Amino acid sequence: MPHLFEHYATDGFFDEMFDARRQPRPHYERLFERLDELTRADFEERVQLADIAFLYQGITFTVYSAQEGIERIFPFDLIPRIIPQSEWRVLERGLQQRVTALNLFLHDIYHDQRILREGVVPADLVLGAQGFCDLMVGVDPPGGVYIHITGTDLVRDGEGNYLVLEDNLRSPSGVSYVLENRAAMKRAFPRLFERYGVLPVEQYPQLLLETLRSVAPYSIETPTVALLTPGIYNSAYFEHSFLARQMGIEIVEGRDLVAHDNRVFMRTTHGLQGIDVLYRRVDDAFLDPLAFRADSELGCAGLFNAYRAGNITIANAIGTGVADDKAIYPYVPDMIRYYLGEEPILRNVPTYQAVNPVERDYILANLDKLVVKSVNEAGGYGMLVGPHATVAERAAFADKVRAQPRNFIAQPTVALSRHPAFVEGRFEGRHVDLRPYALYGREVRLIPGGLTRVALRRGSLVVNSSQGGGSKDTWVIDE
Repeated sequence: MPHLFEHYATDGFFDEMFDARRQPRPHYERLFERLDELTRADFEERVQLADIAFLYQGITFTVYSAQEGIERIFPFDLIPRIIPQSEWRVLERGLQQRVTALNLFLHDIYHDQRILREGVVPADLVLGAQGFCDLMVGVDPPGGVYIHITGTDLVRDGEGNYLVLEDNLRSPSGVSYVLENRAAMKRAFPRLFERYGVLPVEQYPQLLLETLRSVAPYSIETPTVALLTPGIYNSAYFEHSFLARQMGIEIVEGRDLVAHDNRVFMRTTHGLQGIDVLYRRVDDAFLDPLAFRADSELGCAGLFNAYRAGNITIANAIGTGVADDKAIYPYVPDMIRYYLGEEPILRNVPTYQAVNPVERDYILANLDKLVVKSVNEAGGYGMLVGPHATVAERAAFADKVRAQPRNFIAQPTVALSRHPAFVEGRFEGRHVDLRPYALYGREVRLIPGGLTRVALRRGSLVVNSSQGGGSKDTWVIDE
């Protein structure tokens, strides 16, 4: 083993790069050989070049709870994750199946509600979900598509099996880092791309634009698309501006929009211009002060009426949050069987629901073994990692579960797979997950790979950037 791997240990976890004998897996052999040629100084130089590039380009994220300053450079680890194409094809089919079923579920619950009447999914969980929007009942989104952009979080267990950890259907973020990570890797290791047949991801902005135009409410040659952002202080503003620039569309805030006669327009230097498709990165509650929160200044008064009249497409559709509610998540395999008549290709992580009295008792009796999550939180917030929590933290969380059982689910502590990361001058194993991105217009399409997030803190299972995580470039290789 090269000196950078001198102390590397798999520690009994499934390692993406090495097998149980600490030998590189076949699809990692060329990468291992290249790393073997480098000294620590060589690798650190490439890390510094990548960090400088991220700094100069403003590739940042925001931590709202930080005291010393909220904006930070997104941590990037230079060792890519590699997925053979044969493996990726299975993931791709599984994700297409899942997205299709979730879209059918959303159409059903906002129309006939057959799945609720037949008891496949409990009606009280759906109708009482924070993300369920009464105003969307009977509304038909253009093309029948609710979830135009989906980011699904996948993990691998101790045997290397892929499992779906959660679905992100409202306004999933992170794809800009996929593209910037790839650019950084090409600068740092240009020859590696000649030796590996890495499938490209650079076409994502064009595919996204094609997807958004394909669901425009009218059959016009070039629909006008705009991206709605909450503004520069939002944690994902870098991504908003990046995607708008890459697609060649306008980025707008609520104050730039005006609704008139059930149409939505943006203010420009040439006057008002109609918008056909709005790629919104603003939560439902803030989209329209006439329909939702009256105190919102982030949206546009009258936007929902224009949407309901069929004069504008909103991506993703209003009310999609009900389908990525963590209390609904356990029923996605049943949705696949119900709507598609197929067995799920990708399995869920086993999940216990606190709203069920028997499962709640199990959760409370096993808090030291489980990960407990709030059903409407994201970014690693509102959760308890039982094995790493103190007795006092577990007791406090138990009180929350008893007080509001509908708001919590629990899962076993999955032994997430690990991948080498460059930490403190050497390679060490760190836990990772994977977020592929699916685009749904006329069909469901995915870019190969996605965002590999890595828990850079030793022993941590939380990969979110707001909790000390970073990311890697993800290579799907043409075998």
